[in-house]
Amino acid sequence: MRELVYYIATTLDGFIAGPEGSFDFFPGDDTPGDDTPGDGLRDFADARFADTIPTHVRARLGIDPPRQRFDTAVMGRGTYQPALDIGVGSPYAHLRQYVVSSTLPPIADPGVELVADDPLGLVRRLKAEEGGDIWLVGGGTLAGRLLPEIDEIAMKRYPVAIGSGIPMIAGGFGPHTFEAAEHRAFDSGAVVSIYRRR
Repeated sequence: MRELVYYIATTLDGFIAGPEGSFDFFPGDDTPGDDTPGDGLRDFADARFADTIPTHVRARLGIDPPRQRFDTAVMGRGTYQPALDIGVGSPYAHLRQYVVSSTLPPIADPGVELVADDPLGLVRRLKAEEGGDIWLVGGGTLAGRLLPEIDEIAMKRYPVAIGSGIPMIAGGFGPHTFEAAEHRAFDSGAVVSIYRRR
């Protein structure tokens, strides 16, 4: 069965963006195609999660890695909006894309499907289909709604704390237990931790 994987960058204090949605406080890391030596975080992430590189970034960098794990992306409006703001209507054109929002007007791009309600129903239907895994792109509110269906959480945790903002998982109280599957630290202070549902 397909799995829902929440792969996300987060601060030490568990935020994926600032109060207004900013994320420029995250430290840079070595970029594909950049000759500047990095600590290997980008290579590690690209080797495991290359499907999560936006299509327009792939084109700019001249890379087109084959699909590895994901064939579907699910995101909330706050995660989709930055792409719209720069004129990109289909940020992950190499994947099936669903945007969950009850406030977004109809999406013009035919490669992106708007889902007005019932994200749990959407994910359960997707999981029942054949195909690769499903990437939960963000944001925190959608992650909170989909928490019962998240099979894996993969966090790139950066050595920065911001005090307030958009939490990695937002919503009501309801414990869900995961177990550590992998943990890797990098010289920059960034840490990748992968947790699987128990």
